Amino acid sequence: MATAIQKITLSPSRDIPFNKLVLAQTNVRRIKAGVSIEDLAASIARRGLIQGIHVRPVLDADGRETGMFEVPAGGRRYRALEMLVKQKLLAKTAPVPCVVGNSSSAVLSEEVSLAENLDRAPLHPLDAYHAFKEMRDKGMSEEEIAAAFFISVNIVKQRLRLTAVSPALLDIYAEDGMTIAQLEAFSVSNDHVRQEQVWEAVKNSWSKEPYQIRRMLTENTVRASDKRAVFVGLDAYEAAGGEVLRDLFQSDDGGWLQDVPLLDRLLTEKLQVMADEIANEGWKWIEVALSFPYGAARGLRELNGTPVDLSDEEQATLDALRDEFDKLQKEYEEADELPDEVDQRFGELETAIRAFEARPVRFDPADVARAGVFISVDTNGSLLVERGFVKPEDEVPVASEGDNDRSVEAGNKSVAAGSVQRSVITTGGQSTGPGDDEEDGIKPLPDRLIMELTAERTLALRDKLANDPATAFLAVLHKFVRDVFSRYNSQGAAMDVCVRATVFPAQSPELRDTPYARAIDGRHKAWETRLPSDVTELWNALAALTAAEQAELFAHCASFGVNALYERADRYGNGAISAHGVQQRLTEADHLARAVGLDMADAGWRPTVGNYLGRVTKARILEAVREGEGERAAQLIDHLKKGDMANEAERLLADSGWLPEPLQLADINVEAVDSCSDNKDEELPEFLAGDGDDDGLFEDEKGDQVEIAE
Repeated sequence: MATAIQKITLSPSRDIPFNKLVLAQTNVRRIKAGVSIEDLAASIARRGLIQGIHVRPVLDADGRETGMFEVPAGGRRYRALEMLVKQKLLAKTAPVPCVVGNSSSAVLSEEVSLAENLDRAPLHPLDAYHAFKEMRDKGMSEEEIAAAFFISVNIVKQRLRLTAVSPALLDIYAEDGMTIAQLEAFSVSNDHVRQEQVWEAVKNSWSKEPYQIRRMLTENTVRASDKRAVFVGLDAYEAAGGEVLRDLFQSDDGGWLQDVPLLDRLLTEKLQVMADEIANEGWKWIEVALSFPYGAARGLRELNGTPVDLSDEEQATLDALRDEFDKLQKEYEEADELPDEVDQRFGELETAIRAFEARPVRFDPADVARAGVFISVDTNGSLLVERGFVKPEDEVPVASEGDNDRSVEAGNKSVAAGSVQRSVITTGGQSTGPGDDEEDGIKPLPDRLIMELTAERTLALRDKLANDPATAFLAVLHKFVRDVFSRYNSQGAAMDVCVRATVFPAQSPELRDTPYARAIDGRHKAWETRLPSDVTELWNALAALTAAEQAELFAHCASFGVNALYERADRYGNGAISAHGVQQRLTEADHLARAVGLDMADAGWRPTVGNYLGRVTKARILEAVREGEGERAAQLIDHLKKGDMANEAERLLADSGWLPEPLQLADINVEAVDSCSDNKDEELPEFLAGDGDDDGLFEDEKGDQVEIAE
């Protein structure tokens, strides 16, 4: 005979007035965590009580029901209802749906309370995301959804964004095949095909971190913080049909601009409009580019314009801004931290004051007619207009000193200073022009005689100068300044020394914006501001400097002659420099670097795809990572394609201090260097020793090292 299976009996449910309920001491929830009572009360007020409360009758000493019920499970709901009663939103006698347990049950109240909390299965995040999407599709706005669940609108946007990821990837996430952080990274792009391609590329690799996924999805885009995007403006880009990819889960600096050709076209058009406006000023030439290489204006003479004076109204505004700035500065000078609104106001005042102080410059129309302008985009995305540069071929011709229409002042052995042409020389207190050629008059000296006399004077000056170090220093400094600062013509100087400023025939696009390039430019402009415009006043100005200032200026000018460049030598000795000459130059550059304490990493150099990692082979990239971050880091990227490997290496090496061999200080044996000065067959360092015929490698037109597949 079969044994009958005893059926379970569920506890009955009934509505009980709220004032008949009391919170049981057996409720296991003691810690206040999760959703606040206030939020739960608001949810009940909006939606009603979704889940009933488990209660048990309260018995008296004789075991009889008292009409009161204790709440062992559902304490937070009870407290939320209690709050609604206190807020007069719920009546004290309002019926509450309850499940009534048996007071005499063998199951403890504590067990019931614990089971209610432990047996709950949390909703899978993807189900919540889909629910948000369904509510939006049925007409609820993102703001309404956020208000309904007491969360921020941004969280709603994030959750809705995840539903835009490829369904195939959502299925993988639902089966725990990827993390929520990885899924969030895929939401950067709306291209499902590209999302799936990236997942296929990274799912079995060492490097499938969210940052790697984001980088691969945005590798052909331009960051919104890029100076091109800042200059064009996101509004203009989007108005032209451009799409901006946004990352709602991390700070993305404004996102990524997907249509790079469109951005470049808008950039070119905007620069052209600016150039057309500036062309109305009458300049002879205008050069326009995104950026110009470092030293682009080398060899050009820069004009000295006159700043336009402030109008009375502008001056009053500037004074008011300065007064407000000074008042705020005095008011908060003792404060450890500025309030946000005060800090913002300081920034606004500083910007406004700088705008007034950066006065436009007025140039002589004759100078404008033969000078030109460089128009580019500055590193912060603003328009950079550099006016007033004269090319050598556009300079006004100057008469030769050898012309015979000069005259000599009788009894005066010195030649008038500050005149290049010397076409008129005062004699005896009167000017003798080129037309004063009467038979009995004083005629100009023959050129040959003047040459002989000035040769003797030169020797005498050398002798005197050799015995006067202070004046020698000043004389050399005088010549250096004339060579370095483009406002002066370096011809016709009495000192036959010069600074041969080294040009960079090959340079990275970033060179102009490096810390050291900006430091040099800043120092140069600071001195240029202090020095007189007229070369005839230069000597007295230099003489008036203190010894320390002269030394600083001397060092600045001399620094323009430093040449630590490598250049390929002709193996047959027919080039401008031999292999030994290259080695000697680099060795001396190392000596100089040691003397000044130069470390390129401390100076701000970092390996990037543009300046190194994208220009060498995969083996070189791995070698760099291995040296900078260790073997483990190299193994993380050794399976990647070269482009991805270079990008990952840039991230890994960013703060490592690693330097390629040409930027490292070589170990110098001073005695060996001195003794090998006559050795023309000295071997170059390993990184220079190749003759360009390395197996499997060649250099493309950019000088990049390219591997040939075997």
